[in-house]
Amino acid sequence: MRKASKNDVRAARGRLVLYHLLLLAGVFAFWHLMTNPLLVSEEFARNTAFFFGKPLVVMQKIWEWFAGGKIYEHLLITLVETLLAFSAGTVLGLGVGLWLALSPTASSLADPYIKAMNAMPRVILAPIFAVWFGLGILSKVALGITLVFFIVFFNVYQGVKEVSPVVLNNARMLGASPQQLLRTVYVPSAMSWVFSSLHTSVGMAFVGAVVGEYLGSARGVGYLILQAEGAFDINTVFAGILVLTAFALALDAAVTVAENKLLVWRPAQGETEPL
Repeated sequence: MRKASKNDVRAARGRLVLYHLLLLAGVFAFWHLMTNPLLVSEEFARNTAFFFGKPLVVMQKIWEWFAGGKIYEHLLITLVETLLAFSAGTVLGLGVGLWLALSPTASSLADPYIKAMNAMPRVILAPIFAVWFGLGILSKVALGITLVFFIVFFNVYQGVKEVSPVVLNNARMLGASPQQLLRTVYVPSAMSWVFSSLHTSVGMAFVGAVVGEYLGSARGVGYLILQAEGAFDINTVFAGILVLTAFALALDAAVTVAENKLLVWRPAQGETEPL
């Protein structure tokens, strides 16, 4: 094994980005091909465009949203709901996960209730939250929290349970207090699990915000999509979906940056390569 140079790693990442862009361009080219009556039969193109929209029209709609400023208010609302749900759900999942993992008695008592709540299809709670918290931001945040919490909770719980007994016993032999064990052993052990769950949680926070906007809202990207669905405007629907997807990827990238900064002890991908 030899250590890969930084230039090799950068070159490999550059090629990967290029391949991603080529694949994305291929998808849009195929989409355009299937909806262009000059390239396929007119009837087939018309039916495909009705169900999937036209990529050029979708891109034009997105451009009009951002150039005209219409999207910013709605996007801000959706992003605020997503970030609040993501942050609150993560903090709650981290705290409860650590508590139950380190307290066998409390874990045994809470186990059937945790499993029952996790088994519940939580999207059906959206109408209840709308009654409790109204049609504003709070109802969407509450729904997002229920989606994020269990993802983070189970990963933190498992991460603490996976602590090496050898490391734990050595720390105790050296006189580490419970607070020191928590700070230097349990939390670092759970961090990889936590960040793994956060990548999934970003998407689920978006789901909570958008579903809540579907069920009752006057603002938000989910509201724009709902209005477009009511008018059978499939192009606007796909425009909203693409906008949400882009910002979800941006948040996921932010999580990745934070992960790389905090988990500095973990070997980077591509750091070594075979002889």
